[in-house]
Amino acid sequence: MGRGVRAVGIYKSERGELAVQRAYRDVLDSWPVPAERRTVETSLGPTFVLESGPEDRPPLVLLHGSGTNTAMWRAEVPTWSRHHRVLALDLPGEPGLSTQVRPDLDSDAHARWLGEVFDALGLRAPAVVGGSLGAWVALDLAVRRPDRVGRLVLLAPAGVGRQTYGWILPVVLLRLLGPWGRRRSVAAVAGLADEQFLDHLAATHRAFRPRTERLPVFTDAQLAGLSMPVLAIAGERDAMFDTAETARRLGEVPGAEVRVLAGVGHSVLGQAAVVEEFLTSRSTVE
Repeated sequence: MGRGVRAVGIYKSERGELAVQRAYRDVLDSWPVPAERRTVETSLGPTFVLESGPEDRPPLVLLHGSGTNTAMWRAEVPTWSRHHRVLALDLPGEPGLSTQVRPDLDSDAHARWLGEVFDALGLRAPAVVGGSLGAWVALDLAVRRPDRVGRLVLLAPAGVGRQTYGWILPVVLLRLLGPWGRRRSVAAVAGLADEQFLDHLAATHRAFRPRTERLPVFTDAQLAGLSMPVLAIAGERDAMFDTAETARRLGEVPGAEVRVLAGVGHSVLGQAAVVEEFLTSRSTVE
């Protein structure tokens, strides 16, 4: 299977896996813009890609967060696909339609996988938008291979500010309250108010085993080496990562733009227009 890769059982049961994938396909069937589904092969196994937008426009790669899938981008894709060829990837080892192996976070396995996907899709250095774990994967490639990322957007990024755990006990207590508690626990951690997406996440987490290991933190030297335009957006009330530290460290990166959203939790929503403006601007890193 290759170095830095673990085969894991990411679902609690086969029945649960089928239910999650059925629900996910229902979301894809009601996608808000015309889209094409494809699978590309990598050394880890198959990677699912959802493509939308004009084929002749600049490519934009989307990397979702942990415990979710491309459904995370449902609200943003109509905006971004007007001026980009949007390629939303399901991360390996997450509840999408890609391979179920989990690359080790302290290896170069994620960067090798993403580079292989870019090669399969004919992408040299696309713009990349990542959320949470997806932002960590995007950053990991950007610090290892800055020549492969044209622009970088980090939404509630992991791997920059300190990872926090104060949310764990309330979540455990809420989950003792059954389906209602599980749903509210997802809302508490993610800071979500989108009822439809909350239902989708809560259903997923009934059957899915999320990653539990601590995410590696990028060094100051790695962040300082980012050579592409960077936009980072984080919520002031993020329950998973220290937003103040994230903003301070990324604010020291030459040319990076950092925004902290007052009163917002881990789920950074409603920023499609802001991200679109950054993606289409002429800004460069000095």
